Amino acid sequence: MGKARRKDRESSAPSQEEHKLYLEEAVLERKHSDTDLRQLVDLPPGLGYNEWLASHTIDFFQHINLVYGTISEYCTTSSCPDMNGPCQRQYFWVDERGKKTKTTAPQYVDYVMTYIQKTLNDEPVFPSKPVNDFPTDFEVVVRRIFRLLFHVLAHIYHHHFREVMLLTLHAHLNCIFAHFTLFNERFKLIDEKETEVLHDLVVALKLAPRASAASAASAAAASPLAAASRRRRRREQGEH
Repeated sequence: MGKARRKDRESSAPSQEEHKLYLEEAVLERKHSDTDLRQLVDLPPGLGYNEWLASHTIDFFQHINLVYGTISEYCTTSSCPDMNGPCQRQYFWVDERGKKTKTTAPQYVDYVMTYIQKTLNDEPVFPSKPVNDFPTDFEVVVRRIFRLLFHVLAHIYHHHFREVMLLTLHAHLNCIFAHFTLFNERFKLIDEKETEVLHDLVVALKLAPRASAASAASAAAASPLAAASRRRRRREQGEH
């Protein structure tokens, strides 16, 4: 009896993840095409790489912070006791000493936004004057900021997309996500293990590179499940 109950729980867990509101066709609209956004992420001739990273980091922080602010009243310690994203991904805050702490979602986001704002205001890290140079580890700092902002996006899509939709902000959010995704695709700032939780949205918004889509299709065709399915179809055809 205990095994049966455990089996029921295990089989029901994936089904809870199957329905993702943000993947429904009616809410996949966005304000700009990927062609327009791809042109926006290319490094302009004559502009420094770090300067390009800095300007986009500031813009993404401001936009994502504003979107979260619109739904922050729904993100509470009781509604979001864990900081999580799709695919049962849970995020822990890691402080400057490397200590990992489990927090509620609103506390995690507060840590994220406070850390990023403090970093952006740090002149030696994000110089505002042309005479000041960027630090040698600037890209490392940007990578951490992008990873943390992605966590916030993942949580919004996973736990608050209904509120975003009711506020008719889904097209705006999708546009931010598309721009963020294409910029990350161009400069490889976030590990793929982090972004895989929203890969289905990347595909749904038709942001995946053609090469990646083709590779994914080839991998799916070569998978053991696909091979078994093909063998089964051949047997059934032979029986008939």
